[in-house]
Amino acid sequence: LALVYWQLQAPPPKIPGTPGGPPVTSPRIRLKDGRHLAYHESGVPREQARYRIIFMHGVDSCRYDVLRVSPELARELGIYLLSFDRPGYGESDPHPARTEKSVALDIEQLADALELGPRFYLTGFSMGGEIMWSCLKYIPHRYGRQAGSLWSGF
Repeated sequence: LALVYWQLQAPPPKIPGTPGGPPVTSPRIRLKDGRHLAYHESGVPREQARYRIIFMHGVDSCRYDVLRVSPELARELGIYLLSFDRPGYGESDPHPARTEKSVALDIEQLADALELGPRFYLTGFSMGGEIMWSCLKYIPHRYGRQAGSLWSGF
């Protein structure tokens, strides 16, 4: 029975950037606990942005599965989009002890590391909507509260 149990266990994750793991090809930030989050930026430069939006992808997606905004519209509206690989996805390190609160705090650290300012907007797709709701619960002081704020969850 013990042999069957060991055969059914998933192999340990291959962490990007470690020996035997895949190479790191995108920008990443180092979190306070030593893990890394990979991210992707699009739209106008963040210093010029009127709207700084963090996009959270769903299951079976990655940082590149972000809302597509034409360069012209991004310039006209001043939209900066930041998407990231959730812990354990793509080039972000796994977090086995992940909780609803820890993911929200990871997003807050990401926003601080990239100097998005005291407020930003959230949008989530599929299971990214669940993460968005945890952000609304644990870091409500950070999301844009003005009329017409750009957030949705499906």
